[in-house]
Amino acid sequence: MKWNTTINSFKLYLRLEQSLSKNSIEAYSMDVEKLFQYSQSLKSPINNPANIESQHIQDFFKWINELGMSQHSQARILSGIRSFYTYLAIEGEITQNPAELIEGPRLIQKLPEFLSVQEIEQLISALDLSKPEGMRNKALLEVLYGCGLRVSELINLKLSNLSLEIEYIKVVGKGNKERLVPIGSSAIKYLKHYIEEVRVHAPIKPGNDDFVFINRLGTPLSRVMIFMIIKDLAEKSGINKNISPHTFRHSFATHLVEGGADLRAVQEMLGHESITTTEIYTHLDRDYLRSVINAFHPRA
Repeated sequence: MKWNTTINSFKLYLRLEQSLSKNSIEAYSMDVEKLFQYSQSLKSPINNPANIESQHIQDFFKWINELGMSQHSQARILSGIRSFYTYLAIEGEITQNPAELIEGPRLIQKLPEFLSVQEIEQLISALDLSKPEGMRNKALLEVLYGCGLRVSELINLKLSNLSLEIEYIKVVGKGNKERLVPIGSSAIKYLKHYIEEVRVHAPIKPGNDDFVFINRLGTPLSRVMIFMIIKDLAEKSGINKNISPHTFRHSFATHLVEGGADLRAVQEMLGHESITTTEIYTHLDRDYLRSVINAFHPRA
């Protein structure tokens, strides 16, 4: 068993069995490639990945730590290597995962940036609705915030996946996993207006007829374009926070948790595989509650 052929088989497994996205597959394989490079730098190179032991992996992490790699990067690499050796165990190439008991670096949890409800209103109010792209941008921001979508989910949203009469949209998330997300009345109102009054007049290129949000060339909006729209609005509205399309997703989740929404429901709407990912918003909620006490309690 050689490294290159095994890594290629691992990539195939991630695509076919785990249904991971292209970017995730590349990230996992690059993590294993780093271990391979380290194994070849040893005095006695290890040419068979099945011969890697726990001590080799510990020494590998000392090596990448000395290279100055961040703790977050090290944690991600460990995850990739664990998955690789889990795959080898499934294939019967090894009997024990050498990365299973390796402890990852302790990470300082950084709470994501989010906007207040007032700042959301302030930002959307900065749109110029006299222009066709203004109405389109209002609709996309209402959907982005109102449904908590990832930017990739927004730009790939299809007309055929809209069920506005029952107030739901179907979203294709990470790993091509589909989920139903409720959509509120405000987002429905501006989405309908954009589709019926603006988009209907757009010259759409063949093959792009089903995409909801279209640029002036008749093709779907890009991630970069969404980013630029939001940065421009932040500047116009005087919001000094470092915001991106993902900020709207964080704001969506934060405002739901602040309002008392069930964490499992928020997890379902966000499309998180693990409740642990969603739990970060409970920390945001605690910070919010603490700020309320500090601001309004007479004994604070």
